[in-house]
Amino acid sequence: MTVFTNACLFQGKKGFVKGSLRVEDKRIVGIVPEEQEAAGAKKDEERKDLGGMYVLPGLVDIHTHGNSGCDFSDGSVEGLTQMGKYLASHGITSFAPTSMTLPYDRLEAAFATAVDYGKDRPEAGARIIGINMEGPYFSEKKKGAQNSRYLKLPDAKGFLALQEGCKGLVRIVDIAPELEGAEAFIREISPRCRVSVAHTDASYEEAVRAFEAGASHVTHLFNAMPLLHHRNPGVIGAAWERDDVTAELICDGLHVHPSMVRLAFRMFPGRICLISDSLRCCGMPDGVYELGGQEVILKDGQARLANGTLAGASSDLFEDMVNAIRFGIPREEAIMAATIRPAQQVGADTEAGSLEVGKRADFIVCDENWSLKGVYIDGIRIQL
Repeated sequence: MTVFTNACLFQGKKGFVKGSLRVEDKRIVGIVPEEQEAAGAKKDEERKDLGGMYVLPGLVDIHTHGNSGCDFSDGSVEGLTQMGKYLASHGITSFAPTSMTLPYDRLEAAFATAVDYGKDRPEAGARIIGINMEGPYFSEKKKGAQNSRYLKLPDAKGFLALQEGCKGLVRIVDIAPELEGAEAFIREISPRCRVSVAHTDASYEEAVRAFEAGASHVTHLFNAMPLLHHRNPGVIGAAWERDDVTAELICDGLHVHPSMVRLAFRMFPGRICLISDSLRCCGMPDGVYELGGQEVILKDGQARLANGTLAGASSDLFEDMVNAIRFGIPREEAIMAATIRPAQQVGADTEAGSLEVGKRADFIVCDENWSLKGVYIDGIRIQL
């Protein structure tokens, strides 16, 4: 058994509690408050002093396309392995690799790599907890950086074939609810997989019908959807009214203004999931990259298509969580939005997302300035 002592342990809404974390056989087996540490000590245990630093659950990114020059949609196990190692080294210990709007055969190949990665995950790599299928069931008007050549109407039969091919690993599928056949798709698929409203020009009424049919998530709130308007509240208004709908938020300071980040957390209390929406240019220098068959130009931290459309992000989820705190979000809220809440959306909250007895010993260590000082997967420290 290993005991990590002299730590400030994150305990959700309770905030940080001084104490020690006990790990055995890759699991958390004890969380001991500071005043009880001496009574619980044993002679045969290895003790590691964390110097009073913050200990957080490993972050959980449920919307990430790529990093370090690799993209999930490339369909490469080697590329996915590189992505997983990069994420882990940046404090993200669990993730849902996210696809783009592409033909089914490309998606099938990419999804197969997630299955293979799960069978042989590198020790220093983040674990895959599902797939996020972003496209192809999107609106042409709000396609954003999605490739219009591959847009399709909702297709339950085609989706289920893809889902079967990857052994049910798709945990989120995105859809524009105004499309023909969308409501029927949502009713059929939502009992089996979370359906998220995304890249949509839906009216308030269309969004309400989608949520009533079973959709329960909104992809990158404010982006690729109509603005909140006092005479047409749209998707944002419809989602805000339902306590069972969660919303993703990109917090890189580019996709959403800090003021709107603060507004989102007030509008959706306890329902915001921070995501990175990172592209292959994440962790890379300025230059020209590829996204779903389109050219993306990274310059000064901004990733845009050749026509100037803002694409995904070049930052990672740890940076986004720190940004949220810097923008004025209470630290407890920001941390939960990057850990337990996204874990819940993909059904991984029994294993990840919080420091609790029985869960995997995936955690990170930060100093008071939110600098990452250590990452542990299965209780073993990885090289940063």
